[in-house]
Amino acid sequence: PSEKATAAQHAKGKLTARERIELLLDPGSFQEVEQLRRHRASGFGLEAKKPYTDGVITGWGTVEGRTVFVYAHDFRIFGGALGEAHATKIHKIMDMAIAAGAPLVSLNDGAGARIQEGVSALAGYGGIFQRNTKASGVIPQISVMLGPCAGGAAYSPALTDFVFMVRETSQMFITGPDVVKAVTGEE
Repeated sequence: PSEKATAAQHAKGKLTARERIELLLDPGSFQEVEQLRRHRASGFGLEAKKPYTDGVITGWGTVEGRTVFVYAHDFRIFGGALGEAHATKIHKIMDMAIAAGAPLVSLNDGAGARIQEGVSALAGYGGIFQRNTKASGVIPQISVMLGPCAGGAAYSPALTDFVFMVRETSQMFITGPDVVKAVTGEE
């Protein structure tokens, strides 16, 4: 992400995804998974924008010496919106947490589905919800809401064991005002 995007994030009083992970985990313990993954979408100008990580940082580390799996939406990339590659990374880290029997922490700051990717983005959320239910009662699932989270970005945390929000920063909603207006014709 650009320095401008980072400055905008900081101007809102928010940390970047990497800064959040650094604060959560023991120093030097983070092991990133699929750092170089990019989306494969085309159309809507996406073929010209293929940033590494695809807007989500995934991996594991330790908290007080205990293994914890984590993913953090990076609002600086596509508003943290979930696309196919983004979802695949989350699926993988969730599967790893379940297999290891270790807690999963999601640091949420995203605009929901990346609509430009269509059904692939929506199917990605289906895979996340399926894993949320599979992990229920098996591993602790902890969601930290750190910005505006719409649609699937709010539904998945609702399926987890604990949801933490930040006063005057966090938001969870079913869909955004633009979608409501398009569907109902009302403001």
